[in-house]
Amino acid sequence: MDSKLDNIDRNILKTLQDNGRISITDLSQAVNLSKTPCAERVKRLEKSGFIKGYRAELNARNLGLPYITFVQVTMERTTTDVLERFNSAIKRIPEVESCHMIAGGFDYLLKVRTRDMEHYRKVLGDNIGELPGVASTHTYPVMQTVQDNKGVNALMF
Repeated sequence: MDSKLDNIDRNILKTLQDNGRISITDLSQAVNLSKTPCAERVKRLEKSGFIKGYRAELNARNLGLPYITFVQVTMERTTTDVLERFNSAIKRIPEVESCHMIAGGFDYLLKVRTRDMEHYRKVLGDNIGELPGVASTHTYPVMQTVQDNKGVNALMF
């Protein structure tokens, strides 16, 4: 937790995370602060990097992309050059929603979003499996999403 954040800053961040389209008037009321100081705090939080941006949360099912698969990727080698080439190449696969380097029994964990299993199979064979340095993959299709928190847990800050 950053010591530069007071309780009002934390309340602003939580409120904006819940509703990024809230007006400054409504935000200032929600955090019990007048409009001008509230707007100044928001600008400071943006400038200092606590707020990275604002975006709309899209409904993947309505967009025809309901299928989620997690993929463990094991690399042939984990030298800096191999990892950098993989990191660069993975960003060019639009179906890869997130990619995390993992410390443990494998090297990367991917979240892949596709239309269906056939679409996923094509992404795996044509894209993921052809990435530089990939030795093996293990696929875990999602049967049900129980919780998918899109923000930082308020209890953590």
